[in-house]
Amino acid sequence: MLRVLIADDQDLFRAGFGLILDAQPDIEVVGEAADGEEAIAEARRLQPDVVLMDVRMPGKNGIEATREICATTAAKVLVLTMFDLDEYVYDAVRAGASGFLLKDIRRDELAHAVRTVASGEALLAPAATRRLLEDLVRRPAHGVAPRLAARLEALTDRERETLKLVARGLSNAEIAAALVVTEHTVKTHVSRMLSKLDLRDRVQAVVLAYESGLVVAGESDNEDRTCD
Repeated sequence: MLRVLIADDQDLFRAGFGLILDAQPDIEVVGEAADGEEAIAEARRLQPDVVLMDVRMPGKNGIEATREICATTAAKVLVLTMFDLDEYVYDAVRAGASGFLLKDIRRDELAHAVRTVASGEALLAPAATRRLLEDLVRRPAHGVAPRLAARLEALTDRERETLKLVARGLSNAEIAAALVVTEHTVKTHVSRMLSKLDLRDRVQAVVLAYESGLVVAGESDNEDRTCD
């Protein structure tokens, strides 16, 4: 049973999300919070698997709460907002969020999103993904920063190649086809890559790949690949 904490300053949204999720056979809403401070306290007390986090809340906002929850608990944070703005997408991901969705999603999409981030995968609304990548692309790449270079050096050639393809937005099946390996092998490469880089999920891997300069806007996938 997946345990979920809902953090939103609007009673209507908390009640609505709660009804949708409690109706699922494998999901249980274990608590609610009306602001960032309460969300942090409840996440530490309840130890949920997933926290649904609003962005705009009184006092400590959702981004700040996400940062503390990700740093002090094992909970995955799924950010929900009505505001599809660049700074929220980027800041949420940098704070450690595993997902970013708009509040107008369908009820079946909400349950799927909770299951997805709970399983360790990352999930971003298509518009949010596009905005995140556009923002990263606009940031100038001046080569790999020293602290990032040291982390990337821990990767094997194949793990580095896998990271590049993950950053391009390819699924495990697409990466398997590109590298001519099985999906199981890709999953192993992704898992080891995330572990070596001390990353929570694929979203953070995308951010690191662009920020480090490992992936540069305009490069083709063929340019990234190496021959076996």
